[in-house]
Amino acid sequence: MHVTIRRYSGSPGLADRLAENEDALRGLLTDIEGFRAYYLLRDDRGEATSVSVFDDESGAEASNRQAADWLRENLAELSVSPPEVSAGEAVISF
Repeated sequence: MHVTIRRYSGSPGLADRLAENEDALRGLLTDIEGFRAYYLLRDDRGEATSVSVFDDESGAEASNRQAADWLRENLAELSVSPPEVSAGEAVISF
């Protein structure tokens, strides 16, 4: 499995706006081949971190592209900066 973590700094309203658009995000990500799971976290500062899990790297990369495109097209008014991205193979999963 391949996991991607995207940390969005400087956009404290992003987590709430993404939560408001859960159905759109669900459709966007679950249609990508190899989808396993998606989590959206709001930290104590209100900033968003997302965790995407796919069978392989190609699915994770597709989710990164589609997430960036979706943000530009749907939440442009937030001026979201590119996230800090960490990605790699899950070595333990249960």
